[in-house]
Amino acid sequence: MPEPLGEAFTRIAAEHPDRPAVTDDEAARSEAELPRRRRDTARWTFAELEAHANRWAHELAALGTGPGDMVSIAFPNVAEHYALTIAAWKLGAVPQPVSHRLAPAELAAVLDVVRPPVVAGLAPGTDPDLAPSGTTVLPLGHRPAGPDTPPPPAPPSPAWKAPTSGGSTGRPKVIVAGEPGTLETVVARAPVYDIRPDGTFLCTAPLFHNAPYLFSLLGLMTGNHVVLMGRFDAARAVALAREHAATWIYAVPTMMGRMVRLPDLPDLPALHTLFHIGAPCPPAVKRAVIEWLGPDRVLEGYAATEAQARTTITGREWLAHPGSVGRVTGGEIEARTPDGTRRCEVGEVGELWLRPAPGVTTYRYLGADARRRPGGWESLGDMGSFDAEGYLYLADRATDMIVVGGQNVYPAEIEAAILEHPAVVSAVVVPAPDDDLGSVPHAVIQVDGDVTDADLDAHIAARLSSAKRPRAWRRSAEALRDDAGKVRRSAYR
Repeated sequence: MPEPLGEAFTRIAAEHPDRPAVTDDEAARSEAELPRRRRDTARWTFAELEAHANRWAHELAALGTGPGDMVSIAFPNVAEHYALTIAAWKLGAVPQPVSHRLAPAELAAVLDVVRPPVVAGLAPGTDPDLAPSGTTVLPLGHRPAGPDTPPPPAPPSPAWKAPTSGGSTGRPKVIVAGEPGTLETVVARAPVYDIRPDGTFLCTAPLFHNAPYLFSLLGLMTGNHVVLMGRFDAARAVALAREHAATWIYAVPTMMGRMVRLPDLPDLPALHTLFHIGAPCPPAVKRAVIEWLGPDRVLEGYAATEAQARTTITGREWLAHPGSVGRVTGGEIEARTPDGTRRCEVGEVGELWLRPAPGVTTYRYLGADARRRPGGWESLGDMGSFDAEGYLYLADRATDMIVVGGQNVYPAEIEAAILEHPAVVSAVVVPAPDDDLGSVPHAVIQVDGDVTDADLDAHIAARLSSAKRPRAWRRSAEALRDDAGKVRRSAYR
């Protein structure tokens, strides 16, 4: 019989109660982000996490949560996030992580679609009226008062998670997993990403994004100690990896670029995998990470929250196919011409269409509709091409493409070239209108040190053709991407 996730965690906690389960890094969080938080909750053993999840489960049940309901979790990166997730599973409910950083109108829109019995973790002072009628709002710092024993058994959750998705695509939508909340279903993918039992998992990104939420739960449910950063800092991430002997690190290219810029990077002898996903990785950053850790400890993936299909590539493969995100290792992916009439030739950039394996239901949307074509294919708007050996190379999202005098130009390629300049920390390329060419690229950059526009022009001229060269450079004192490497280009247009 498949084991429900809530019961599975109870069993895991009983098997090694004193092993550390979650450490949320107190040093990386501000008092404003965690008001009135007690330091003694910064690390929980499996037994402590189980007890706290049980208290939450009893309270959620008393507030009307039952099988199939969603529980919206608006906590920052703290141990309670996992306690709420496990509590939802124990009731047969669906954990629904949502960003605590959303503007009130955005959060209200998500909750209106989800209609949860409970939303927990909102900052004190948040207007409770932003939640729909019938939803109880529990603020950050709320302590559940239920007993620490498991609630009565419940059927597996009909979906094991329901994260939101927004980032570069605009208004968040809710993506409900098509897989039920059973241990066998969920941890079956752990070997694909080299998540091994009983290690130490360093989670560097916000849990309201699907990837860090997904992979850290895979770690937790395979007995790993999850070390959770509240806010990414490159030096702190490396220090935590050394302090806790991390065996697996989640990262995105923005984080990787910041880490390899640090002086005197340590070897991290316990580490067997640094896994990255979430955005195209500039080749210069990827090479620097491989030089630091070695090709056999670097793994990359391409997938979406919708999980129709995926690719993976090792560091060693990448050296033979630089710039690739790998070969398809789950489902199917093909590139088609913009009009959809034919499959693209080798090396030809087209729109990527994804299809799950036969008989597999991967997700359903709340608040959005999928873009589909006959045969079960779906598009997320990404562009890319395949080489003769089946390795995929991402170009960009179709909506981000810039047409310069009839030539298709992809911002990701320009950004990767800009990031090869040692003074550039982050870059975002957007279109600007042009009377002659229709549109041209402009660049917004965050720099560390002095660099002139002329220096940048010369740097890009040595790497890209004229149509791809930014016509203007704007500088930002703030980070251009969030901790998950996401950017809303519309904000810079």
